[in-house]
Formats: sequence, structure tokens, C-alpha cells
Amino acid sequence: MPDGDDDSPADPTGDSGQNTNLVLASDGDAPSASVPGKTPVSGKTGAAFRTIGELSRETGLPQHILRYWETRFPQLRPLQRAGNRRYYRAEDAVLVRRIDTLLNREGYTVRGVQQLLAAEKTPVATTEAIEPMIPALRAIRALLADALVEDGRRA
Repeated sequence: MPDGDDDSPADPTGDSGQNTNLVLASDGDAPSASVPGKTPVSGKTGAAFRTIGELSRETGLPQHILRYWETRFPQLRPLQRAGNRRYYRAEDAVLVRRIDTLLNREGYTVRGVQQLLAAEKTPVATTEAIEPMIPALRAIRALLADALVEDGRRA
């Protein structure tokens, strides 16, 4: 593997430019490696909000890259509180990891990832959105069924 991906020691300072996948525990204890695809050990539940610093440590991405991605990917919109402090939801963290994989591991360009994410933006119908429409749809179905029956009589 190129660039010493397998046996080279990780640089916990992040100066090597590679994703070190180190996560600092919330109480400042020694770093622990995260498991790909799993919620990193950060002392928080998977659904908890993360600050930009916490997400940066979990993903190994510099904070300025996360802020840059917010300007390039409209799907990435962390909550912003007083003083523009960013709070990333669990969905935001998943999206950051996906963008990182596409850009830095699979070789996509920023524009390519933008197009890919935009193409996947098809809304999924939820039960809550469909429930109010059911009576109206049943009424339409009944009207159509009556029209077919009546049309059969004319033929």
C-alpha cells in the first residue's frame, strides 16, 4: 500500500495529513482509536450533538475543512448557536464521513460529490406525510371504480 497505510505509526497531532481516526475521551483521557462504521468512543451517545472540535477529532479532519464543506455541500448544515458555535447532529457526522470517503479515498472531486449527493436527494415519503391523504385517495379510488362499472354497462 502506498504512503505507509498499514504499519506506520499514527501521528496524533494530525500533521501527517492523513486521517488518524483518534478520538479523545470527553474527560481528556488518552486517545482511543475509533472503529470504522461505529460510533466513536467520545463519551457521547450516537445521537448527541457534537461541536466542530469533537467532530474534527473523531474524523481526523481539520476544522477549517469542515467549515469549507459547509459552504460546498448544502446538505451539511449543522445547528449554529450564539457566536456561530456549530453543533453537528448524528446525520451531519454520517454525511461528513461519507464526504470524506468519497473525496479522500474514492477519488471524487468536490463537484462530483455535489452531483452524487444531489442525485440522492429524492425525498422519502413518511407515514406521517401519507396518513392525511388516505381518505382522499380512497374517495378517488371509489369514484374511479364506479366510473369503470358504469363504463362497463355502456359497452
